[in-house]
Amino acid sequence: MRQSLICPLVSYLSINLSSVSPIYQLSCVFHFLSCLSLTCHTPSHFRWSLPFCRSVGVLFDVDGVLLRGGTVIPAARRALRKLVDENNNFLYPVIFVTNAGSCQRLHKARQLSHLLDIHVSPEQVVLSHSPLNIMKTFHNKCVLVSGQGPVTSIAQSLGFQKVVTIEQLSQHHPLLDMVDHNRRPTTPVTIILFGEPVRWETNLQLLVDVLLTEGSPGSAHDPQPPTQLPILACNTDLLWMAEAPAPRFGHGMFLLCLEAVYRKLTGRELQYEALLGKPSLLTYQYAERLLRTQNHNRKLSIIYAVGDNLMTDVYGANLYNRYLSQQPEAMKSGAKRFVCTGVYNPHSPLPSDQNSSITEMVFHGQRDLVLDRDLLEPSRVVEDVEAAVDFMLQQESSDA
Repeated sequence: MRQSLICPLVSYLSINLSSVSPIYQLSCVFHFLSCLSLTCHTPSHFRWSLPFCRSVGVLFDVDGVLLRGGTVIPAARRALRKLVDENNNFLYPVIFVTNAGSCQRLHKARQLSHLLDIHVSPEQVVLSHSPLNIMKTFHNKCVLVSGQGPVTSIAQSLGFQKVVTIEQLSQHHPLLDMVDHNRRPTTPVTIILFGEPVRWETNLQLLVDVLLTEGSPGSAHDPQPPTQLPILACNTDLLWMAEAPAPRFGHGMFLLCLEAVYRKLTGRELQYEALLGKPSLLTYQYAERLLRTQNHNRKLSIIYAVGDNLMTDVYGANLYNRYLSQQPEAMKSGAKRFVCTGVYNPHSPLPSDQNSSITEMVFHGQRDLVLDRDLLEPSRVVEDVEAAVDFMLQQESSDA
């Protein structure tokens, strides 16, 4: 039987972000604070809110908590039915936060609605790439996108106006076509990595070509390029669970390969402008704003985060709780607790040090994510997502 977790975390704790890599505490927070508006740029035809305000909200992970691939986990439907009224309307602010990124929010909302037998609106979905729509600094620049699915449509829906795909580079930059200037795509100045591609070797080769030529893959490599194109990487999950009995390689594994190739060829570390998706602060800040939008722009006192991955769901929720503890305005508005829940294997040991993978569990976090044992501790262990919802409702009933 799988078990799950829950326990209160009080964000009054005086803890700084020194244990978190600068890519998480600076880049993501900077982009969020400098770009985000009160409405999170949610399209007007997607906006909606609850008929009354609540003091709590819920963030649900999808894969491993509600679904296993395309199969619904039995407890999921029962759990969600307890959060809606007789008209199938949610009684609490609810957001579904997933590191999936091969589709748009509307498609994912329709999929969840169909599988879970409830109505999920697009504004209740946060995909790994969703926060890109607030990074307006890059929207007018030519971006090279890598991933699966309709990557051009995804990028355009997020606000990017000049999009070049890996496939276009592959088609338009063979040696014989280099003289056909009318067919050559615009030179990319930013790289967006949506998710793991289908053909890893092709994407790795062309991404390295672009990085070592500063956006001009038809020219010779510079083993020591003076600058590196900005990279926005979505979803750093090393592994993820589908229907298969063992975890599958995730986008984090592809990023690991890209980092290794770049380091081997240049002697330098690959740098990211921003990392999106759980466990990044930006993703949780973005999700919290959407919860507030549902709640008539009122701050929430407690957010319950339900997930199954220590390095994404639990680490990310605890990291955001730590961030909230340092925000005076958050305290004044009542953001007092961030309760973290998860579904995982309780028999898997937590590593005490990032470099101790030989004798303990291998550290599966992204390269720029510094291991902090405290951030890997879930708040409470329960049996499944239904038990997590029951716990939340019981807590709210006792506090009423």
